Amino acid sequence: MQSNRQRGAPSGNRGESSRRTSPDWESIRWFLEVARCGSFRAAAERTNVSINLLRRRIMDLEHALGLKLLTRQVTGVTVTPEGQPLLTIAAQMETASFSFAKASDRSKPIEGRVRLTVTEGLGTFWVVPRLVEFQRAYPKLLIDLNCAMISDDVETDVAIQLERPTSPDLKSVRLGRMHIFPFVSRSYVDTYGCPTSHEELLRHRIVLQMADRTRAGECYDQVFPGVPQLGFVSMTNNVSSAHYWAIAKGAGIGWLPTYAMAIGARVMPVNIGHVFPYDIWLAYHPDAAQIPRVRRLIDWTAEAFDARTFPWFSDEFIHPDELMKSYKGAPLANLFEGFLDSGIAR
Repeated sequence: MQSNRQRGAPSGNRGESSRRTSPDWESIRWFLEVARCGSFRAAAERTNVSINLLRRRIMDLEHALGLKLLTRQVTGVTVTPEGQPLLTIAAQMETASFSFAKASDRSKPIEGRVRLTVTEGLGTFWVVPRLVEFQRAYPKLLIDLNCAMISDDVETDVAIQLERPTSPDLKSVRLGRMHIFPFVSRSYVDTYGCPTSHEELLRHRIVLQMADRTRAGECYDQVFPGVPQLGFVSMTNNVSSAHYWAIAKGAGIGWLPTYAMAIGARVMPVNIGHVFPYDIWLAYHPDAAQIPRVRRLIDWTAEAFDARTFPWFSDEFIHPDELMKSYKGAPLANLFEGFLDSGIAR
């Protein structure tokens, strides 16, 4: 157990209180994460540590600095005026730490094979276009990409999945949240119109992706309780690429990730609600993370799903029509360019 002096708490002696314990970088990094997330709960999920541990480390940091950094409110936490200058410095320290890590590894060649497993939809439509740039940055890497539904026993270095891993041997980090929203093609709307309510939707045709039959079935039963699929569902399929093309070519109304609009999908949102959130999880073995090439892939994966850059992965739902107003990054690759004729509008 640490004494008050070790913990940096005031000892009552004016000379001793001026020699507070220097704060460690990990506590500063967690302060930065809590401030960015706006709550201890969100920061705990993102860093995969307990809320109690986060709170204790922030309290220790405040003791060490002799300052109150965060204040609790009903909606979360806010940074105090005294903490704002330190928040800026913490962000600068984070940037410097990344630069330091990169500089220290320059003498180490990043080469070999890395294995990345990801669900088919995220892999095809989101990961691959960005993974090309990652491989160009490390041209001696061979990236072994497996797009499939994932279980804990899959042989891989890094996994991106929609269910939290259950194996206690794996490190799991929640990357963000994918929001599934109903979309339709212009050709379908021109022929059948577009529903504006749930009641109108029941008079249309829908398409379903049944790769995860349990989750898809639960969602269908939730939205359409007691409605038989025959005569209402026009098509089911087991992969995201076929599901997208079924919607884009006018087979019916179907659910897609909201980021479909950001990457150039030729579909329109259907404003009838029925949004389904899916948490996105990163999983890897802690020992594998010590291998430089795997560490690079883990860090890149976290950046590829960072909601501060890509708002469609934030916890809060943002309507597809509003997404690009929130996006401040470079133009995204249009995965569908060259595959659609000009007769199909966005």
